[in-house]
Parts: sequence; C-alpha cells; structure tokens
Amino acid sequence: MSNVVDNDLLRYAQRVQFSPRVTIRDVAAQAGVSVATVSKVINARYGVAAETTQRVRAVIDELGYEASLVAQSLRNQRTNVIGVLVADIEPFSAELLKGAADAIRGSGFELVVYSAGGRASEQVGWERRYLSRLSGTLLDGAVLVTPTITEADMRRGTPIVAVDPHTGPADLPTVAADSLAGARSAVEYLLQLGHQRIGLITGRPDLQSAQLREAGYRQALTDAGQAVDPALIVPGGYDPDVARESARALLSSPSRPTAILGANDISAIAVIDAARSLGLSVPEDLSVAGFDNIPESALCDPPLTTVEQPIRAMGRRAVEMLIALIRGEDVAERHLTLATRIVVRASTAAR
Repeated sequence: MSNVVDNDLLRYAQRVQFSPRVTIRDVAAQAGVSVATVSKVINARYGVAAETTQRVRAVIDELGYEASLVAQSLRNQRTNVIGVLVADIEPFSAELLKGAADAIRGSGFELVVYSAGGRASEQVGWERRYLSRLSGTLLDGAVLVTPTITEADMRRGTPIVAVDPHTGPADLPTVAADSLAGARSAVEYLLQLGHQRIGLITGRPDLQSAQLREAGYRQALTDAGQAVDPALIVPGGYDPDVARESARALLSSPSRPTAILGANDISAIAVIDAARSLGLSVPEDLSVAGFDNIPESALCDPPLTTVEQPIRAMGRRAVEMLIALIRGEDVAERHLTLATRIVVRASTAAR
C-alpha cells in the first residue's frame, strides 16, 4: 500500500512541477466555452448566464488560473501592484516592509519587493534599471528605500516615493525621520553623562539622513561649547564591516573617545564588537549609542541605547502616499518628516 501511495504522490509532484502555466484557453477548453466568455467572466462583464459564470469560475479555481499582470496592464492600464525597491533585506528595510504591508491591507493593491542583493554600493543607479523594466507593465508605482539616484535620474511618469531620500532634487515625494534632532538628542544625552570626547561613525554620505545626523552631532557639541574634533568623525557608510574597522582605528588611538554614536544601529553594534575585540568593556570603558531602534538593538549585548525612528510608520506612510498619487488624489504633504526619540538602554553609562 505504501508503495502505491508513494508512486501516486510522485506522479502528482511531477505533474505539478512540470505543468506549464495555465492559460485562459485552458480554462475555456475545460469549461466548454469560448475565450471571450472566460474573459467576460474574469472582468465581470454582462452577457454571460449565471450557470455559465459559475462553471467558468469553478474551472478557474480548479486549474489555479491567474490572469497575467502584463496582459492586465495592457487592458486596464493598471496592475494594482506596488513595488518596494530596497538595496538589501536587512533590519531597517525589513521593519519598513512591515509598515508597507500594513498600508496595503484593504487597499486593493498588492506588494512586490525587489532587492539589489546588497550590491547597491557597487551598482549606483540600479533602481533606474528596475523602474525602466517594470514600470507600466508590472508596477503602478514604486517606493524607493535609501535610493542611490536623484529624481533627475528617474523614469518620468511613474509615481515614486522615496524613503530616507537621496541628497538630490527635493521635488520627489519623500518620507523620512527627523535625523537632525535625533542625533542632536543622542549627543546631548552623552554629554549629560559626562562624556567629553564623543566619536561619530558616519552614514552613507549621499543620503540626507547621514548628512543630517552628522549635522546634529556637530550642533550638539557646538551648543555645549565644545570644539568639533575632525579626528573623532570616521566613515561607516551604514556598513557594519566599514564601521567595525573605523571603530577599531578610533579606539586604538592614544586619545580615544569615551563614547561613540553610530549613524545607525548596525554600525553601533559593530562598534561594540570592535571594542570587545580590543579588550574594552561597554559601557564601563566605552558608551555606545545608535540610531534606528531596529529589533536587534534591544537583543545585542549589552542592549543598545539608540535613537528610535518610526521605521514601520515610515513604510506605511510611504505606501499610503504612493497609492494616493497612483489614484490621482491630491497629496497635501509631499515631504513627511516623522519625530524621533531616544531610547536609553545598558550600552551607555556616566563617565
């Protein structure tokens, strides 16, 4: 008996694996109607008897037929599909995608995610290639997350919203967090703890977020009457490997900082790793703070003090804005800046 069952399962698996895509002609043949009749049923048009409609829908369910998005876009000039383009699926983008998924519930739209596979730094302009390939056929619009290109480089006519925008032209609708105020509050907190030498691991220099976080760092020191020491500002690029090496160099100097702010949490966690590799204890020897409040920040050892930006809300608001643009609705606020707040944990201590 077991051999019979196994053989049946094998034949079924082979049939599923190698069966070609079900077409509208397959549905018509099995239902015993014309292709035109199936098309009318799919598009809810008049002129098909209720019994025939029921039979066609049963065959569609049985065969698992799905209309081609390309064909649908050619007929209706709309696919009801939104693309989210990310450089990589990492903690920030993963949280943002949760917010994007929240926004499409009940909207009638579907969500597709495209990733550069972490090679964005090597492929500047990768978003342009994806948009050129997909816009007008598979996508009605797209959300670009930390884009590598400016609006002038992008395909015209396709609704686009940028999250954590590039430093180029500002006419593109954007959603971002208040990076300036967030970084300033983190440095002010470290100053209140008694730290005088505070280092900064910078972010991606082509993004507004990185520039504003460095500006907030400088502003907090200046407001406190402290000179900004360029030697304490080292590159990170939102890349943990770069941040780790920069932190090791910073912490190996004779006049090393007593506290470091990472431009994002991933960089800050890399700083903790670098400090530990040099025999330094966090927060006894070095206080570390980050920016983002990704889930990993609360799980690292020690848990990371960080500036929380509402990442999930950023994803939700970006998709809501994009849907409004696709529908031709007025968008009163095209540049959203969401508030940040500092979250104190065990990676920082008084000097």
